Amino acid sequence: MGLADLHLHTIYSYDGTATVPAVLRRAKSIGLNVIAITDHDEIAGALEAEKLASHYGVEVIPGSEITTAEGDLLALFIHEKIKPGLSLIETLLRIKDQGGIAIAAHPMAGGMGMKSLTPASILRALKHPIARTALIGIETYNGTAIDRISNHATALFANGLKIAHVGNSDAHIIDTIGFGATEFPGTTAADLLKALHEHTTRVHKLNEWSAFRVISSWGFRYIESAFARLTMVRA
Repeated sequence: MGLADLHLHTIYSYDGTATVPAVLRRAKSIGLNVIAITDHDEIAGALEAEKLASHYGVEVIPGSEITTAEGDLLALFIHEKIKPGLSLIETLLRIKDQGGIAIAAHPMAGGMGMKSLTPASILRALKHPIARTALIGIETYNGTAIDRISNHATALFANGLKIAHVGNSDAHIIDTIGFGATEFPGTTAADLLKALHEHTTRVHKLNEWSAFRVISSWGFRYIESAFARLTMVRA
């Protein structure tokens, strides 16, 4: 079985704290086979990671966490930025145009400014003849969600859907990478994609911190990474 974390942030996200090489090293060290870099409304970090991946022994799926008008959406296997603020269905159509797929990120979750899709929005998208072919997964476990109840609510909601269930960390700091992950038959990104389409993925929970520890650790790492973020902006 392979292990993937498909929701990771780097310093290319406004709230990220880890450099791309640091994320790749950490992913390899904890045994992840596949990762997706999904910075907020950005693709540059994912493209950098894709270029460096072979040097670290982990496979990278380029992606982005897109702020749709209805909530956050993970776009995977894309290589160009997609405009934020569009409807969920329009965003899914643009992901489809790039040959990508999408996963609903932390549905129903609140707190810390999270913008989450509602069940109604997801159901509308799954009824659309084209959009539903792009929306093939739902994040039923978010390893660093402040709103823990949303994980349980999403898992219950997703049980009635013909859609892949995935676990992710949504890591904004190096320490929490892999806290939530997805098990799949095989070890490659191609194997993972097949498993997502066939709904054979399983949620893997590695660790869980209290909301206080998640927030305080992020604050420390954010201050610690200030120089790296400022240097990146100037580049």
